[in-house]
Amino acid sequence: MNPIQTIIELLSSQNLWEKDIILERNEYLKVKGSVDTNIYLVTSGSLRVYVVEEFEEHTIRFGYQDNILASLDSYISEKPSDLYIQALKKTELKSISKATFMSFINSSANHLQLWLVIIEQLVYQQLERERDILTSSPLERYKRVLARSPQLFQEIPNKYIACYLRMSPETLSRLKKS
Repeated sequence: MNPIQTIIELLSSQNLWEKDIILERNEYLKVKGSVDTNIYLVTSGSLRVYVVEEFEEHTIRFGYQDNILASLDSYISEKPSDLYIQALKKTELKSISKATFMSFINSSANHLQLWLVIIEQLVYQQLERERDILTSSPLERYKRVLARSPQLFQEIPNKYIACYLRMSPETLSRLKKS
């Protein structure tokens, strides 16, 4: 059972997606300083979630077809976030507001259980990523991401993957060739 796919199917079957959005390449879904409490389903295309620290971009996450994406800090706190969400190519999304989504989640114990599993998976992924960045070599980081998300390498340009893996594009290129 894939809990994210189950939630997507349930939301779709109940026609709860509230808005369709089309972003052109390099267009922003969210910029630093804005509040965004929506949850998005990527139906086509790809996006990156990143922050800028002292003029350097740090990619945190990606979203591509059939992924759920949110500015999670803003979603939880309902306050402005430092995150940017940018389309890497023409991207189509569906959105649902926090109020509608939480009403759906709280409407059934099964829905709530699915949401808890999704949140647990997200926390675990973030912990794995933190550990990889702090303790793993570039080769180990590359191998783990390749094993975890092979589709990433088909959907996302190398320069953004390199940023996500905290390495230069040249290092990523060498690792991919070896």
